Amino acid sequence: MAKAHVRSQSPSSDQTPLIKRLKTAHAPISVEDVTVNFAPDVLDHQNIARLNKEYAESEPFRYALVEKLFQDDLLRNVKDECMSELNFTTKETDIYKVNQTGDLASLNYLSESQISLLPNLLKLRDALYSPQFRTFLRAVTGCGPLSGIKQDMSVNSYTKGCHLLNHDDVIGTRRVSYILYMPLPHYQVWPPAWGGALELYPVKPGQDGTLEPECVPAKSIPPSWDQFIFFEVQPGRSFHSVEEVVVGGEGEDGRARLSISGWFHAAQEGEEGYEPLKEPDLKSSRDQLAESRTNFKSYGTSGSAEDAPPLPDMEFSEEHRTFLSEWLNPVYLQPNTMKALAGRFVDESSLELHSFLSNDLAQALDSRLRDLDIRDGLGPDREGRVPPHSAGVDLPTGTSNGVANLNGSTVNVNGTKRTASAWTLKGPPHKWRYCTLLPPSPSAPATSITPLSAHPSPSEILRVLQDELFPSQAFRAWLAIVTRLLPLRHSVEARRFRPGLDYTLATSEEKEARLDVVLGLTPEVKDPETDAEVNGSGRRRAGRDKPAVRGWGAAEWGGWECYMAPHNEEDDPAVYRAGTYKKSDALANGKPKATENGHTNGSTPVNGKHASNGGSPNGKNKSPSPSHSEDADGDVEIPDAEEEDEEDDSTLLTVQPGFNRLLLVLRDERVMRFVKYVSAAAEGSRWDVCAEYEVGMMQEDDDDEDGADA
Repeated sequence: MAKAHVRSQSPSSDQTPLIKRLKTAHAPISVEDVTVNFAPDVLDHQNIARLNKEYAESEPFRYALVEKLFQDDLLRNVKDECMSELNFTTKETDIYKVNQTGDLASLNYLSESQISLLPNLLKLRDALYSPQFRTFLRAVTGCGPLSGIKQDMSVNSYTKGCHLLNHDDVIGTRRVSYILYMPLPHYQVWPPAWGGALELYPVKPGQDGTLEPECVPAKSIPPSWDQFIFFEVQPGRSFHSVEEVVVGGEGEDGRARLSISGWFHAAQEGEEGYEPLKEPDLKSSRDQLAESRTNFKSYGTSGSAEDAPPLPDMEFSEEHRTFLSEWLNPVYLQPNTMKALAGRFVDESSLELHSFLSNDLAQALDSRLRDLDIRDGLGPDREGRVPPHSAGVDLPTGTSNGVANLNGSTVNVNGTKRTASAWTLKGPPHKWRYCTLLPPSPSAPATSITPLSAHPSPSEILRVLQDELFPSQAFRAWLAIVTRLLPLRHSVEARRFRPGLDYTLATSEEKEARLDVVLGLTPEVKDPETDAEVNGSGRRRAGRDKPAVRGWGAAEWGGWECYMAPHNEEDDPAVYRAGTYKKSDALANGKPKATENGHTNGSTPVNGKHASNGGSPNGKNKSPSPSHSEDADGDVEIPDAEEEDEEDDSTLLTVQPGFNRLLLVLRDERVMRFVKYVSAAAEGSRWDVCAEYEVGMMQEDDDDEDGADA
């Protein structure tokens, strides 16, 4: 469990001693007085008193905002050094994608020739961690003693597609989080439409009483030149995220959300004010993520033969075959096919079955899901912008007590007619955020449309798959034969991942294996020239063999299902899910560097060799650069602690979103699983019906005593 100092959730009401101390703390600590680097009046006691008052009154949690922190000429010089002299590495995990330098604390270990290239960056770093500025932070926040020897900061460049999902920053001895903005170009105001806002979340008690962030942020702060935001790290309270940046990148005009960010740590052993770590009163987001559990439903409790788990060797009954034929492609109900699939699953622990649903049902879903995205403002017409958090789930009227209006009735909103949504948000966002179906209204008339493909509502077709197909005894028997496992209990939900908003973070089951069954229903990308669909293998269906260059299959839009090997329990907890990141050259001298590309086939066995990098299935990698070195262009390579280790690709399986494909995976205990954040660039939602089964395994008879298990 991550530890942190136990401290007040709000600043002390009396900051006078600290403010007075700051007024007399301007004596130089070195040859140069660092206070001259700050903007006028930043460290003035009246400004501190104002910030302290604003901090105490801020919502949804305590934070402070300084409009101008440093002298403008210093910050411009720092920006120039960052873009011309530093190497940025693209890092991507389940929770973020960002271009980042190594830890700037490592500047102390560079050679004199390298340091001479970064005089302004060194000056800024020393000013930030100076006694004067640390006292300023204490006076505003009431956070307690801060370390001057443990420095933790890096330069981050958020270009198109970069993001940071919801978390509370609680790791180790972190006490104050901060970010200093240098958005590019520096002479242009960064509009909210470009993305990259810092989002702050309110909290509410979860089912067990633990505080959890709400699904929608209460505060959104776009970046601004020389703006400095900071807040005390608080377990279970300081939840925040960085909205995806939708501009910048290769071929554009250099727009980027450039920033310097990091943490001030609690005083370390040997420093004034040091206190041993204590258990926090509230759990951090990392602790809560590790405790995620699935709520399973039983098939039945009558004790009858119908409720008993079907045995893999049992004959598939004609009754079950008839029931499933209403939904499934008939080829998957043939005995020879089922037997062949069982052999493959036993060998590989995973299967991906294409064209799983019947053709009529698949065609109905394909067109209607596309139309629903367009109607909800989540289609291609959005042109890659981040949609509002209410998109697809905006229910001003037409619902009652959180239940769906199944009639698809229209409601009048500000004079505009719109269809009431059947979807609601599922959180908390420090674990996941996506849309699930609202339960049906008890007052709604029961309707049954036959065949199911004739139903006008794609949401209701998904509801039938969720409520009738996946939990059925017939599908249970089919799974038993195909996987050679005994499905005991189940959990099923139809899911919608909206572009620019939704995801799941990596979670695992600590003690038992699970059978994951996911029916992917994400419509294929269409060729903008021919309107022909492009399948996941990267080839066009309309007779052309020109490879696809965009979309889901090219791993440009996220949304892939990823399985990761368990982490070593001895790993440093301060490296946040480091095992899932990838490294690639991203920027040098402000320009992209060439990288080699490789693609997974999307169906590698979970217990087989690693098929792709965990961060991105493109697998863009580079060999680690030597520490404290300069590259051929003379750029400074600031070492990253993570780069000391070998490139550890712990990905077991990566599957791109696709349409009408059933994925079956036997997930061993402690294997992590997540759905990568869906980029705002996606031209529609990622749809699926996701089921998780608690399973038992048959013990095979073995007459050979020497081969028997002990």
